[in-house]
Amino acid sequence: MNTIQQRTLSALVAAVCFAGAAHASAPMAKTPAPGYSRIMLGQFEITPLSDGTVDLPVQDLLAQDVKKSTKTLTEAHLKLPVETSDNAYLVNTGSKLILIDSGAGSFFGPTLGKLVANMKAAGYQPEQVDEIYITHFHGDHVGGLVNNSAAVFPKAVVRANKLESDYWLSKANMDKSKDKDSFKGAQAALGPYVKAGRFKAFEGDVELVPGIRAQAAIAHTPGHTTYLVESGGQKLHVIGDLIHVAAVQMENPDVTIQFDNDQKAAPAARKKVFDAAAKGGYMIGGAHLQFPGMGYLRTEGKGYRYIPVNYTQMR
Repeated sequence: MNTIQQRTLSALVAAVCFAGAAHASAPMAKTPAPGYSRIMLGQFEITPLSDGTVDLPVQDLLAQDVKKSTKTLTEAHLKLPVETSDNAYLVNTGSKLILIDSGAGSFFGPTLGKLVANMKAAGYQPEQVDEIYITHFHGDHVGGLVNNSAAVFPKAVVRANKLESDYWLSKANMDKSKDKDSFKGAQAALGPYVKAGRFKAFEGDVELVPGIRAQAAIAHTPGHTTYLVESGGQKLHVIGDLIHVAAVQMENPDVTIQFDNDQKAAPAARKKVFDAAAKGGYMIGGAHLQFPGMGYLRTEGKGYRYIPVNYTQMR
């Protein structure tokens, strides 16, 4: 074999080896990153926690023409059904660790119930949580309180508006309701904390700890409550279920959803909080805004423009 033939053979061998290496790529991981984020609010540390996502046919649930909703969602590059976030917010004030809402736990199937794992990934343990503030008693907000009927947060005091607890924890109300499953879920989630004396209702607008104030935003449920967190002149308003489908309801805040208990009052409750946030230039945190669910609002026409918070590294 002459020199030219040797070089040709070497080149062919190298080409075959390279092709083989190209086809031996790493397998796809197909697992998400831990679902938490982190941002400072004055002297408070805010850790948004994902409980996961759930597919919802929101085009059928919104109180407007289905074709109109579908068009708006499609233009926003959202597939139907819409993969919808379920978020909670962990607030470290420096003296207390407070969780706002608890996710769905096992109440809504295998795509949710990730909150505890994500809390641990974020560096916290359930037993470190001092207090839990609940926006309302729907299963995707209280289901994470329990696991197999046992309290997930063994030391935490759970707090909520008295109007909410009086409604959902009432057997008489459950007996009259067509939606008995929602009552059963709320009672199962709160039961261990009520039994242990670790549920404490509050009335009206009240400061629960320095820097966190409960504000009634009743319409979605009888005692739906938001929480205004403030430190160092900065604010975050955790709004619960004042909005479900940003792509539709930001532009047209008059559109309600079937989950709203009071269809007439829901738009007014939303606008009151949104107008204040837009005017004050502070953040909102939504349970069903795309994770991490935090951003600013700007009034635009008859609605709002949502501006997601800029990603930041802790320094």
